[in-house]
Amino acid sequence: MLDGWRKVDPPTMKKLPIEVDIPELLANLGRKPDASPKDKAVGELTLIAFYYLLRVGEYTCKGTRNETKQTVQFRICDVTFFKFDEADDCLKQLPRDASDEDILSADGATLMLANQKNGWKGVCIHHHANGDDFLCPVRALGRRIVEIRQHTTNMSTNLSAFWTHGKRSDVTDVHIRQSLKWAAEQLKYPERGIPIERIDTHSLRAGGANALHLCGYEDREIQKMGRWRGETFKEYISDCLRGFSEGMSKDMRKKFNFVNIEGGVWHDVTSTTINSPYSINAKAA
Repeated sequence: MLDGWRKVDPPTMKKLPIEVDIPELLANLGRKPDASPKDKAVGELTLIAFYYLLRVGEYTCKGTRNETKQTVQFRICDVTFFKFDEADDCLKQLPRDASDEDILSADGATLMLANQKNGWKGVCIHHHANGDDFLCPVRALGRRIVEIRQHTTNMSTNLSAFWTHGKRSDVTDVHIRQSLKWAAEQLKYPERGIPIERIDTHSLRAGGANALHLCGYEDREIQKMGRWRGETFKEYISDCLRGFSEGMSKDMRKKFNFVNIEGGVWHDVTSTTINSPYSINAKAA
């Protein structure tokens, strides 16, 4: 009965990855003079989530209470910034009480996994600044930290926090979902064969993994950046993207002159058995 239900059950509609143009659009929206504190926080968090391959529960508050999820959100005390020291030719860690100016001009930023999903505790995710003064994950993290420090000294404050007229609120998964779908419509994603209904919060994590893959990074590097313990991350490297399969059909036309090295070892006795007269010695059996 269960097997029958599985056969008629429709296939799972996986969420599709998005490109960096969506978080960049949202980040630019948040920098406008008339942008709300929520828009600013959403823009920064989507940019951070895309580059750091974050799960939605790692940078937003839960819209509904769900005790089955092990994922916890990053706090400002989980972020460490680095500046490049020309004298020693290496990155050096900034102190916790570093000035806003130093944080906003940092050359690298690390997220420390204190107690995360799948047992990945004490693991660091690091990114260097990408050279852009604004559309950069390190700059976005810096702006988040500076914004939060202007309202509280509590180092356990979540990255999702923002303040409107002195009242604290938090970015939720609903805010991120709505923003991603809106940005996808503005950027005409449906015209590229990516329906709006297949874009969700997980599209950021999947999009970051796809970007790394299409840029030539190895599976091991992508797996470590996204903290996947198994091979499930390969599901997020979508096989329906043109860039993923480009050149495959051309490569598959190559002739390799296959040789079956087991040809002299295995013997098919099926036809011999079928054509043999049927007889059995019951006593011998």
